[in-house]
Amino acid sequence: MKNNMKNMDKFTIINELARRRGFFWQAYEIYGGVSGFVTYGVLGAKLKQKIENKVREIFSKAGIVEIEAPIIAPAKVFEASGHVENFKEPMVECLKCKKKIRADHLLQEALKMSSSETEKLSLEGIKEVIDRNGVKCPECGGNLSEPRYFLTMFTTTIGPYSDAIGYGRPEAAQGIFVEFRRLYELARDKLPFGVMQIGHALRNEISPRQGLIRLREFTIIDIEFFFDPEDPQCHIMKDVEDEGLRLLLAETRLRGLEDITEVTVGEALNKGYIKVPWQAAFMALAKRLLVELGVPENKQRFIEKLPWERAHYSRQSFDQEVYVDRWGWIEVSGHAYRTDYDLKRHMQFSGVDMKVFKEYDCPIEVERKVLKPQMARLGPAFKNEAQKIAEMLSEVSPEEFETSIKEKGHYILGNYKILPEHVEVAVERVKETGRRFIPHVTEPSFGSDRLVYVALEYAYKIKNDRVILSFPRDIAPIQIGVYPLVSKDGLPEKAQQLRQMLINEGFTVEYDEAGSIGRRYARADETGIPLGITVDYETLKDDTVTIRDRDTWKQVRNRIEALPDLLHKYFRMKIDFNDLGKPV
Repeated sequence: MKNNMKNMDKFTIINELARRRGFFWQAYEIYGGVSGFVTYGVLGAKLKQKIENKVREIFSKAGIVEIEAPIIAPAKVFEASGHVENFKEPMVECLKCKKKIRADHLLQEALKMSSSETEKLSLEGIKEVIDRNGVKCPECGGNLSEPRYFLTMFTTTIGPYSDAIGYGRPEAAQGIFVEFRRLYELARDKLPFGVMQIGHALRNEISPRQGLIRLREFTIIDIEFFFDPEDPQCHIMKDVEDEGLRLLLAETRLRGLEDITEVTVGEALNKGYIKVPWQAAFMALAKRLLVELGVPENKQRFIEKLPWERAHYSRQSFDQEVYVDRWGWIEVSGHAYRTDYDLKRHMQFSGVDMKVFKEYDCPIEVERKVLKPQMARLGPAFKNEAQKIAEMLSEVSPEEFETSIKEKGHYILGNYKILPEHVEVAVERVKETGRRFIPHVTEPSFGSDRLVYVALEYAYKIKNDRVILSFPRDIAPIQIGVYPLVSKDGLPEKAQQLRQMLINEGFTVEYDEAGSIGRRYARADETGIPLGITVDYETLKDDTVTIRDRDTWKQVRNRIEALPDLLHKYFRMKIDFNDLGKPV
């Protein structure tokens, strides 16, 4: 087995180890398995929970609160968000074996094209590249169909009505945006504030083949942070301004280079590399998170997305990438400046006001443009909906309206097409006590499953031909192993008492008495248990036990009564292993 593993890459090794030790495996195995779905076992579920709790812990410094919204949403939500229009991927089908393949991934693998190159291609461009290079099906060598777009959202119906279309959410963000009014009230009508959702999301991937890195059902961690675009100052900046970031900037990529720009958060803002202070601060926290999951700084980078790579809602985006053995640089989090896009769209489609009011210190007199609905024209055009449209128009920016009329000859308001004759643009002089505006949003978004994979790969070590999962101690699924030296003479009973005491103290504990003590240590190392406590004959005499370190295999000895306080300090990163007792 070990000789075979030497010929495998880490991705294969990690997936085999994860299956064998119960971290995760392909779901629905008894039916042959379904690509893109996994089941987490006892160890994997615990590891995932601890990683998600670490995200909560790190981002709580910014005052982030958490909600839980439904996974299924009415079609209107994703029509408003732009996902129905934009959440599509190019696909080709093998005319011989009928395998469906995501076209951009095929070109990246077959021709070593970069993602930035393939993302620029239209369907016609993809076909031209396939034909020119003679690209065939990677499975059977068959010819490929014409490329077409595939909507990667799961579609369903809500209730027994076939016209009540719903979608499985591809992100958790929209569940926050549609609840903005209530969340703003709960924030006592104050900006800035941030809201997190950790939960399942669904993307109907065409051909997922990367284990935890690309799933059809996965856990996403979305944080939407709302702030005043005219006052974007960040109250946690003092804590992060000296944090170093490794940036691969868009201007560097456009020159065909991959040179890293190393700057502090403060320098990145001063030089204009990052547009929003809050976005820069969250990137610093994301870097710290990955360091605490075991990923060195030099194996991380933030790559700025090129204009055609950015999501439809983003003005500036960085992907946090980590280097892994098989796939190279993979995205583990995205950091998007979403501006007011989402709230504005939901305001337009729902007719609900998403603006907030900020009072001035002193009233000011200003000239401003206003939209005056012409009811004599709206009435005949829109009948019973005319009054509703007039109210919706009162929330539209006059400048935005004029720009649309000039460029397109009309303005789209939700599902309504507004013509120039329906509205008069007037100028009024008014006294303002404050301003009404739609908050802007910056978003850090993490793939929880990808964080699990990265933590596993970076924990994987070989020592003296033995596998060790060297997890940081505060995310290890099981904290302590308890072992009787032998299975007789009262040692198992004493070890079970110790196990129960540690469980009562809140530790996650595994008890193992099967096989030799060496084999038990090896099993514990391979599942990532940081400490092993052995009950031996000396324990029966003086109530002391041996404590073994997973990574160094060093051992110390101490009294059982001293363990709870010391172990709590150890797992809270307050003391090191050598502080747990006297060397053996």
